[in-house]
Parts: sequence; structure tokens; C-alpha cells
Amino acid sequence: YAETRRRTLMGVGRVQVGFDYVYPVVSLIRALKFGQALYLAPTLAQVWREFPLPACLPDCVIPIPLSRQRWRRRGYNQALELAHPLAHWLHCPVQKGLVRLRATLPQAELPRAARQSNVVGAFRASAHLQGRQVALVDDVLTTGSTLEAATAALHQVGVGGVDVWVCAEAPVPDSF
Repeated sequence: YAETRRRTLMGVGRVQVGFDYVYPVVSLIRALKFGQALYLAPTLAQVWREFPLPACLPDCVIPIPLSRQRWRRRGYNQALELAHPLAHWLHCPVQKGLVRLRATLPQAELPRAARQSNVVGAFRASAHLQGRQVALVDDVLTTGSTLEAATAALHQVGVGGVDVWVCAEAPVPDSF
């Protein structure tokens, strides 16, 4: 299914979407995210191989980081698990140059306006990323608030560009 979406996210070049966030993909991503089903990450990430290799390969792949609290509770970061197979395919390293400064409420539980304010200023990027082309990875794109906040932090340190790679894109209801 893989597709480059025309959807615009502030500060982002391309948005690469593997699947629509509908059954059975919803079940697979939830199992990866909440059910310790780490074996699903390479299978889900395989869809990105449907894209032609980008003309300008990224210098690194960066997963959306979890808060320390969520990392301790879950024991892993699903975005990091998805980032490894993508980095292998793109022939570049996974880097952890993006940190979440504070715990935020789960985005899935919030309406659109609250999602945007929930993650403003939630990320900080490392200066060593200056000038680099970044592939930013997350599991699900809904409103784009998390990815835009992370991208803003990356641009603050002067990255050369950001493309987003998400496993799935959720439909945005009118009520958001």
C-alpha cells in the first residue's frame, strides 16, 4: 500500500505512509505498541520498501522518543523498533539525537486542539544534527502534532531537512 502523502506538516519535506490505520493494521500496531509484540516491527516496516529509494538519502533515522516514564512502563519504544529496519534499508544509522523533555498525555486520548498544545516544547534535539537530513519515524500519524513539535526541535538546531516516515495514518474525524 505504501504511499507518499501530499499532506503537509509544518517543517516537513515528504510524508511517507505505509498503511491506512484501519483493521487489521490497527490490531498489529496496537500489539506492537502495547502488547510487547516486537516481532511485528520488521514486518510492518517492510511496507516502506515499496517506496523507491529517495534521491537524497537521509543522513540518519530518528525515532520519536518516549518519555522516561512511558519507556520504563513499556520497556521499549515502538518507533525505535520501526526505525531499525528503515535505517537498514536506507543505509544510514539510527540516532537518538531527539529527547522528550517531559511526559505528555497520550495523544490518542485528546481532541485536536489539546493534542497541539500537549506537545509544544516537549522535544529537544542535539546540536550534532546540524546540517543533517533526517528521516523522522513514528508509528501512527493522526493530527501531526507530535511530528510537528519534534520537527520544530530539529529545525531549532539547524537540521538540513526532515522527511517523516510513519507506519500508518489515521483518518482525522471532523470532531478533531
